[in-house]
Amino acid sequence: MKGCSTLLEMTDDTSNAQSFASRLNWLRAGVLGANDGIVSIAALVVGVAAATNNIAAILIAGVSGVVAGAISMAVGEYVSVSSQRDSERAVIEREAHLLATEPEKELLLLQQAYQERGLTEATAKTVAKELTEHDAITAHLQVEMNIDGQTTTNPWHAALSSFIAFVLGAALPLLAVTIVAADYRVGATVVGSLIALAITGGVGAKLGGAKPLPAIVRVTLGGAAALAITWTIGELLGTSLAL
Repeated sequence: MKGCSTLLEMTDDTSNAQSFASRLNWLRAGVLGANDGIVSIAALVVGVAAATNNIAAILIAGVSGVVAGAISMAVGEYVSVSSQRDSERAVIEREAHLLATEPEKELLLLQQAYQERGLTEATAKTVAKELTEHDAITAHLQVEMNIDGQTTTNPWHAALSSFIAFVLGAALPLLAVTIVAADYRVGATVVGSLIALAITGGVGAKLGGAKPLPAIVRVTLGGAAALAITWTIGELLGTSLAL
């Protein structure tokens, strides 16, 4: 029964890992929100600052961008995660119905799933039976769909995290373009934003279990490209309007 005991421990570990991953969803949403806030608002204020030195115009554009972007991020995240949660709940309801109407067939399917993972028929049968007696629906969801039946994603957590993170991320370029003298305004905003992007890129990679450096390079280069494009557009528009 050592194999059975080991597999039960592995199942518990899987459940814990899935719950932890679910809790990390709002953290990752927050990191993405901060990253988007930095890029969007930095690109916006740099573009406007390239066209005009009028601080009022820059602030109006920046604040409007923060409000619109934060709401858009929150709504988008809520809709996306809600759709995911609805799908998870539908799968859970379907599995519960199958367990109620076809328990023997479902037990056999669970046994076969463990046999495909390398257990002998006898051990797989024992494990499937014990897990079914303990918590049938969770056992099936974890093995067949890789879903933790006890934890579904929370759209409100993701939406709130994205909203707050976007505002916090956007605050950096907005602050930089406001307090720095006009001659250094664009440069300070660009440098500060790229540093912040590198940090959020590294944190996002860590949360996802990936190597930080590639993520940092990608997000920094992407941000730099966005800033360069908007600065060029603002410069061209500012020149043409002046003429």
